[in-house]
Amino acid sequence: MSDWLPGTRTGQLAKARNWITVIQSQSPANPWNIPAEQFTELQTLENTADTILQKAQSTERTPVINAECKAAFSALTEKMRFFKSHYFLVPPLTEIDLVALGFKPSDSASPIPVPEAQPEADLSFPGIHLVELRKIRPVSGGITPDDRSDYGVRIYFGLSGEPSENHPFRVVGTPKTGKDLPESLFTRRKRELFNFDGESGNRIYFCLCYENSKGEAGPFGPILSAIIP
Repeated sequence: MSDWLPGTRTGQLAKARNWITVIQSQSPANPWNIPAEQFTELQTLENTADTILQKAQSTERTPVINAECKAAFSALTEKMRFFKSHYFLVPPLTEIDLVALGFKPSDSASPIPVPEAQPEADLSFPGIHLVELRKIRPVSGGITPDDRSDYGVRIYFGLSGEPSENHPFRVVGTPKTGKDLPESLFTRRKRELFNFDGESGNRIYFCLCYENSKGEAGPFGPILSAIIP
């Protein structure tokens, strides 16, 4: 758990409520340029987590209630991390603002580093024309990831074969780096499933890199390759 984010659910709720109160009290209104839809989403997630926690505390705990509570707080804390990285790490916040939000100034003012770790993954084939990246993780024996910089992973990929409507740009030759692959998607998941319908028999190439919350990329991991079933 990050040192700025409480380790208990009641503490996380209290911090989220405080953020909402501080943001609403700003004068002139919205000096940090927080989009209205983002603020509304934070309020909704806080209210949902509060409601489910009260339910969990007042009734017999069941696997369903536990799962609901886990999902609600996972969504809330992810949104809080988003707010911190997108709205609280840049001017015009002052030291007073940071203290009001419950941060130590040094916690929030430190810059987000560019990723240094390299990611890799395992390939699996759950069905015809399906390819899945599993266990997305840092390269074994490499640099330990930094939670602030290794915010998510960008997956670069490309196919051999003839261009199609869904994949008009193809790989020619053997790629040596992710820059040689024409398509990409960003994920924060540890696994990602690709459906290459109509591409059976063609070769798929993947190459991954970590990105921080500002979209700054780290070094590419190894090229992964397989024939699509």
